[in-house]
Amino acid sequence: MLIKITSKRQVTFPAKVLKEMGVGPGDRLELTRARGGYVLKPKRVDMSKLGGLRDKIKPETPSFNIREFRDEGYGPSAYRD
Repeated sequence: MLIKITSKRQVTFPAKVLKEMGVGPGDRLELTRARGGYVLKPKRVDMSKLGGLRDKIKPETPSFNIREFRDEGYGPSAYRD
């Protein structure tokens, strides 16, 4: 599969590839050097960084909707270092 690089050094991945990777708008990908090239993989939210909120959420708060959260995107502090 070939992916074109634009003059601004941007690339567009086929929707099928992104779906298989489980990523969408607002998500991040991590590029790491590997033997013979590079590996691209999803950068997941570190759930342990969200654990401190447990005692601050009121019991009447509605359940968390991960799909809405992913559609909105989230800040870089939610990522692992």
